[in-house]
Amino acid sequence: MATNTLSERIYNFSAGPAVLPLSVLQQAQAELLCLPGAGASILEISHRSPAFGEILASAESTLREILQIPANYRVLFLQGGSRLQFSMVPMNLLRDSGKTADYIVTGSWGSKAVDEAVKEGDVNLAWNGKSDNFNRLPTDDEVNLSDDSAYVYFTSNETIQGVQYRHEPATGGAPLICDASSDFLCRPLPVDQYGLIYACAQKNAGPAGVTVVIVREDLLEHSGDQLPGYLSYKEHDANGSMYNTPPTFGIYLVDLIAKWIRDEIGGLDKMAERNATKSGLLYDVIDQSEGFFTGHAETANRSWMNVTFTLPTPELEKKFVAQTKANGLDGLKGHRSVGGIRASIYNAQTPDAIHALRDFMVDFQKNN
Repeated sequence: MATNTLSERIYNFSAGPAVLPLSVLQQAQAELLCLPGAGASILEISHRSPAFGEILASAESTLREILQIPANYRVLFLQGGSRLQFSMVPMNLLRDSGKTADYIVTGSWGSKAVDEAVKEGDVNLAWNGKSDNFNRLPTDDEVNLSDDSAYVYFTSNETIQGVQYRHEPATGGAPLICDASSDFLCRPLPVDQYGLIYACAQKNAGPAGVTVVIVREDLLEHSGDQLPGYLSYKEHDANGSMYNTPPTFGIYLVDLIAKWIRDEIGGLDKMAERNATKSGLLYDVIDQSEGFFTGHAETANRSWMNVTFTLPTPELEKKFVAQTKANGLDGLKGHRSVGGIRASIYNAQTPDAIHALRDFMVDFQKNN
């Protein structure tokens, strides 16, 4: 029996896979059985077909447009998520370089990146916030860079701890490498200040299964010929992101979401304003709660994407999670390493959802 599934949709605060724009989902639903002009579903057509070739070209073109990506940067669509990039970055840019890679570790994902990088060469922990449970970012003068670094690596937004960069860290001239998985497309980026940016899509840019890599073309020559083909950025670029069968449906959704940002939101400047406003509504409740809600991240380093906080007792936190879920607000339990509550409010999270959570928080404090 058919049901009105739209009316069953909850307010989804999951850390990822995460909420997607409703209009994008509706377009994908309308085109799922038969992609216009293709005679079949996007799930069925060949990745070598003209129809998919147009989608791949459109996804790259729209990303280039909204991010203002310079001509000397390549855009790749890969698989494997950030876990694979933890290895691919040092394999391509550190292995056999004779240099040291600098890692600025501001949370759990940066730590995991270091675990893989040390397998490929020398790594310098330029800064590590573990002693403070990653509740802040370093100032530039706290970061101790190597004299001749292969690259400087950082995570722009740590989903678990809820800390986020608003500007690029200094690199001393070395290529800047960024894991932007959880805040990709949340604001404009000066791409020309980076050597490589990557983002697994399932937070802000699409579904799980596709990873966007933006790499300065001169760095492709660092990919050694002894690398396995799939692990070489140079091979993926030479094959136009089709070294193997690409994640066709994921790339299709990345294209739709990039167009949603451009056409419905009005571009990345407008998206940044929207994200700052959304997160500000929740941080205001935390700051005005007189300690009932306590934010994990220091105020200056708070994330627009992941609002992390605790309540006075574990019992109240369990009650909070249970009652939010009962009220159609799902995915708010914090990660075990931080505890408490985590509201993931990526690009597609609606203002209605934010207002609903804010109102619930105010009422919950009054009643407890």
